[in-house]
Amino acid sequence: MPNTTDTPEERSEERRAGAGSVQSVDRAVSVLEILARLGEAGVTEISEELEVHKSTAFRILGVLENRGLVEQEKERGKYFLGAGVLRLAGAAAIRLDISQEGQPVCRALADDTGETANIAVLDGDAAVNIMQARGSAAVTAYNWLGRRTPLHATASGKVLLAHLPRERRETLLARKLPRFTENTLTTPAALRDQLSAALDDGFACSTEELEIGLNAVAAPVRAHDGAVIGAIGVSGPAYRMEEPLLAELAERSAKAAADLSRRMGYAG
Repeated sequence: MPNTTDTPEERSEERRAGAGSVQSVDRAVSVLEILARLGEAGVTEISEELEVHKSTAFRILGVLENRGLVEQEKERGKYFLGAGVLRLAGAAAIRLDISQEGQPVCRALADDTGETANIAVLDGDAAVNIMQARGSAAVTAYNWLGRRTPLHATASGKVLLAHLPRERRETLLARKLPRFTENTLTTPAALRDQLSAALDDGFACSTEELEIGLNAVAAPVRAHDGAVIGAIGVSGPAYRMEEPLLAELAERSAKAAADLSRRMGYAG
């Protein structure tokens, strides 16, 4: 319902803005960029930069303030970037850091095992591979880099899923879990058992659960505060990475994970 105190000009502007949420997102991002450039700014300055009415700028700032992305200096009415931006920037920095620090570790793991080594991080409801190195025994040219993979059907995904807060983990387990092969675990109960084992053992395995003929192992990578921020492991053909060998490969992956965790500042 439109605000009856708005002027016709304001209502006309709101109707144009409502034509697509993309415009609202664009304006919100523009506000953040303005504050990043100026350091601080008032509603009038921001509305002039955006070329919108002050009431529109005020509403955008209100949404950003509610999400902690901007804060207001109450005495002068100026807005500046909030702590929420630091939180987002910190998450991005962690991803960049693990990529940089993980490159030699990933390469060493691939050389040690002869298989394809990967580093994955959580990306919403999936694991995304941000680093890859192929070992001497790798016979496939398949590139996992940048690929989003399901949490419940991959070794890296199980590691990340196991270390999520319980409420978040249960929310993901409650969703319909797609079946990729006859070995894919699609029931919460079966997955809980494997996730508990991953916490106890320090690694997780997947045996032809994402693709027939593909096995994998992975271990958790920790940040300086002990939080799990990624997983590192190896994948390869099931005929070579047979189940009796998975424990040994998992041990090597765990050593690589410990090395990378130390590089990330973890002293545990």
